[in-house]
Amino acid sequence: SLWAAFQEHLRHLGLQDFPCGLGSWNKSRFDVRTSPRRGRPGLGADPAGQEEAMPLSEESPEALMELLSDRHSPWALPPDCSPQDRHLREMAVLAPELLRGSNIFQVLRSLRIVGKGVDEVDEGLLKLQQLEELILSANQISRITSANLPRTLKVLELCCNAVANLQDLCSQPPPELQHLGLGYNRLCGPAQDKHLTADFWPNLVSLDLSFNNFTDLLGLVSQLSSLQKLRVLVLQGNPLALIPTYKGFLVDSLPKLCVLDDIHIGSDERHRFHGLARQPELIRNEARVVVSIGEIKGVPDPSTCQKLKVGSKAPVITYSYCVMYEF
Repeated sequence: SLWAAFQEHLRHLGLQDFPCGLGSWNKSRFDVRTSPRRGRPGLGADPAGQEEAMPLSEESPEALMELLSDRHSPWALPPDCSPQDRHLREMAVLAPELLRGSNIFQVLRSLRIVGKGVDEVDEGLLKLQQLEELILSANQISRITSANLPRTLKVLELCCNAVANLQDLCSQPPPELQHLGLGYNRLCGPAQDKHLTADFWPNLVSLDLSFNNFTDLLGLVSQLSSLQKLRVLVLQGNPLALIPTYKGFLVDSLPKLCVLDDIHIGSDERHRFHGLARQPELIRNEARVVVSIGEIKGVPDPSTCQKLKVGSKAPVITYSYCVMYEF
C-alpha cells in the first residue's frame, strides 16, 4: 500500500538517526539552560556561545549539515532524490523537534513514491493534512479512490500505472487540483470522457492523457471544453492524435489552451486554424500509414531469379516473403 511505502521511505531517510534527529550528538542545542535564546531553544543560537557550552562528544549544526551535503559523505542522499527529501533531512538537523512523532504529517507538502510497486492508495494518506503534491509514477495502481486523497492536493501524478477507470477517482476529487497526470495508463474513450469535465475538476490547469487509448476526438473535446482554466493539454500517443485535423481542431475548439503536446500555441496558429471547430465533418475517424522500403539485404530478388520464355516447360520456382511492422 502507499502508506506502507511511505513509512519505508521515512525509515530510509533516517530522520531520527545520526546526523539527524535529537540524539546525544546534538542534544545540547535544545537544552534551554545552554541555549542563548530561551524562546526558541537551539534555533538561531550564537555559534560562539554554542561551542562554549557544547561537550566534546557533540557536533555543531554546521558540522552535521556538512555531513548531509558532502557528496562523499556516507550520510549524503543520492543526486536524484527529491527536494522534499533534502528539506526533511535539513529540518531533522536544524529543527528536529518539528519532525518527531506525528509532527511530520503536518510538515509534508510533497510526497514522491516512484517505482515502488504500490498498487493501493489507502486511507493512511489522509493523515497528511497539508499535502499539496502527490507523485506516484511507475507503480501498479489500477484504481484510486478519491476519498483517500487529502483535500489539499493541487498536483496528482499517476503516470505509468494501470489506471483504466476514472469513476472512483471522480467520486470525491480534491477540489483545488490543478494538475492531473494520467499518461501511459489504460484509459479508453468514450466511457472515460465524461469524467474529464469541470464538474469534477473545476480548477484544472494542466491535464496529461498521453499514451492511452482515446479514439473519439469530437467526444473528448466536447467534455474538455468545460474546463475553463485548462491551459496545458497532452494527448500525444493516443489513436486520435493520428487524425489529420487533430491539432487544428483542438487549437480552435479550446481557445484558452496555451500548450498542446508540449508545444506552445502561438497567435499565428490560432489564426491559421480558425473555423475548424465549426467543421466537424473534416474529422475522419481513420488514419493512413505509408511505409517506404529503402533496401533489403540477404534475400534474393524474385524478378532476377529466372526469366522464362512464353510456353517454356521449365519448372517455375516461386518466392514469397512476409514483412511485419509493429506500431
